[in-house]
Amino acid sequence: MEEEEQITIWKSSSSSTSSSQPDSMVSATVGRVMATLLSARPKKLHDAISRLGSAPKRAPLSNSLEDSLWILDNYIRDAAVKEESLDPVLVPMIEHSVKHKGAKNSKQATILISWLFQDEFLFQAVTRDLASIMLRKDDHYIALGWCLLARGLVEMETTMSGMREKYNELLKILCSCIQHLLCIIRSGRGGAGSEDSWSSEETGFVTARLSKQFTGGFELPTRLSVAAADCVLSLTIALTRQDTDSKILDNRMKSSNPPAPNRPVTLVPAFVNEKKVNWTRISSELSSNKDMRFLLWDLLDELITIVQRLIAWSRKSRSLHGKGLEKVVKWLQEIKQRYGRFQDEAGSQMVRTGVLLLSSCWKHYGVLLHLEDYRLSQRYEEMLEQYLSGIQFFSENNADEQTENRESKMETLKFFLNCLLLLLGRLDGKQFETAMSEKGLQIARVLTTQLSSADEDVIEGAACIFKAAMFRASSSLSDTRHMDAALPLLLHLLDERDGAAKAVVMLVAEYCSLSSDSQCLEEVLKRLAAGNVLQRRNAIDVISEYICISIDSVAVLTHSTWKDIANHLLECLGDEELEIRLQASNLIPMIDPSLVLPTVVRLIYSSEERVQLSASSTLIAVLKYQNQNCDVICMLLDCLSNLSQNPDLPNIARDGKEGVKLDTDRVLKIIPEWSRDVEDWNLLVGPLVDKMLAEPSNATIVKFLSYLSEHLAEAAEVVFRRLLLHTRRQNV
Repeated sequence: MEEEEQITIWKSSSSSTSSSQPDSMVSATVGRVMATLLSARPKKLHDAISRLGSAPKRAPLSNSLEDSLWILDNYIRDAAVKEESLDPVLVPMIEHSVKHKGAKNSKQATILISWLFQDEFLFQAVTRDLASIMLRKDDHYIALGWCLLARGLVEMETTMSGMREKYNELLKILCSCIQHLLCIIRSGRGGAGSEDSWSSEETGFVTARLSKQFTGGFELPTRLSVAAADCVLSLTIALTRQDTDSKILDNRMKSSNPPAPNRPVTLVPAFVNEKKVNWTRISSELSSNKDMRFLLWDLLDELITIVQRLIAWSRKSRSLHGKGLEKVVKWLQEIKQRYGRFQDEAGSQMVRTGVLLLSSCWKHYGVLLHLEDYRLSQRYEEMLEQYLSGIQFFSENNADEQTENRESKMETLKFFLNCLLLLLGRLDGKQFETAMSEKGLQIARVLTTQLSSADEDVIEGAACIFKAAMFRASSSLSDTRHMDAALPLLLHLLDERDGAAKAVVMLVAEYCSLSSDSQCLEEVLKRLAAGNVLQRRNAIDVISEYICISIDSVAVLTHSTWKDIANHLLECLGDEELEIRLQASNLIPMIDPSLVLPTVVRLIYSSEERVQLSASSTLIAVLKYQNQNCDVICMLLDCLSNLSQNPDLPNIARDGKEGVKLDTDRVLKIIPEWSRDVEDWNLLVGPLVDKMLAEPSNATIVKFLSYLSEHLAEAAEVVFRRLLLHTRRQNV
């Protein structure tokens, strides 16, 4: 009876005069069939397909998975012949991809499609409708499911014959949707429909998240835009699967031991000497999969666009990964400029080289760019070892090479270093701690050697990893052995004044701010006090960065630490190097005035002219830095008074005669320069008048106020009020 019903359905649906009743029966039957197939366990579905065969000929005899497969096959054939939409089949598959995202047994849709692909006629029908459904359906939920399903198809192991035989053709069809996917990535929305077309209850996530969002200047990706980006990445990675050079690179990377020195493996050099390139070999390498590789090359602008969007999404949450993305964009733009601007025959050969280089590197970059990759937890340790081995090998075997080989190896080294940036930047907290506990010392050693590289990009990349990765590990783990082991090597790089030293300055300052003890800071201060010129200049750069970090940090430095820094900077005011004196003069105002002001005032009376000049400019800087703080002015006056009353201080210039009277004008004459920067004299005049009245015998205060007569006149009301108040107190 059931068999007769099924046959009636197909006959009715085939008739051009069929009524709505048979159509509804067909829809209901197809709905039940799809529900049965998509709810089956993947293993049982595989077994049913094996029993049924790739081209079923008979009608179903029992209510089983084979029956449902037979009905599905016949329905799709009938719809394809009449060029009808396959939405009743594809939409349930797409919705299933969303509902069961990330589940272990969620491959039913890809299994069914792979089975259907064994038939050329069904393959054409299914892929045609699958590619067009994104444009026809104004539904975010469908767009999300489509991205997940398409990615699943592309990443599915091609062991089933249906996928293996049609894989490249499927890629070409799906790649035709990349432009539409890019629109979703830019806007976070799919189709042109209203967001009200589906509710949060139906989809499982909030509708508001599907609009473009910006928080604090940083763009937040939507769930749909993330899925679209990952889908595009999977499609473009798949275009590199048959890349010959990538296979060579893979084989080298899979080995934990570096390749033999006599057979180094490198990427295609960035700067190619056209006359020395074996174009015949390159052409033969490209011929086996020419269309797919050139399709990737044609998508070069799209690759740049998607990586730029990933940068916007990663800038705040994954800064280290974002730095790696910036380098990928820069590399893609260089590839386009270097190889994509030729039109003549020789130029076409250059394009072939660019195609080969893009395919070789994108295969690895693309994997590291995925926003959601559930397989990363199983692979990241192996990938980390591969990248570290690559960096170490190409840095150790680069010095003695000829110029062309050296440039090629340097580009390959930068490739591995950038892969390390991307990988470490995307690990979650637990994965990162595991990686650092197992590979932290090796990472520290490898990166330290790169800081002395002659290439600025290599130095920058290594410094970024040190700063964002090694310091992150030191602050999150219970010990700092990774940085402790690298510290002597980092300090050694501060012996020269070069690009490496510039990068290390920031690293050492960061480490000093994170270290629980003062060993690192003490080493830097020793260099500042007793090192050669280059060491002193680098040391004061470290102190400068350290002070800036400490001022902005929540953690408060101890009084003894600030005192130690202040004493060393005050000594620098007499340094023979002008640059060091100027830098010390700019840093001292950032320190508590009580730690520096007495010594600065004393140094103004030094017998050495350069010390006098440095101390005078420093005093002006301190007063300007504290221009609304009356306590600092009072402290200055106290310092002058104490200095004039202390007969035990040697080498103090006095008023024309040794031991008679301190020449206070040497300090007070700089007061007018400071006074020009005071914004509100009403805040300062009152306390100064009070101090004068409290110490009537202090001639220094009276002389100081004489330098401010114009400003006192402007604040006359405040002055008279203070005088009147003082008089009343005296009469009480």
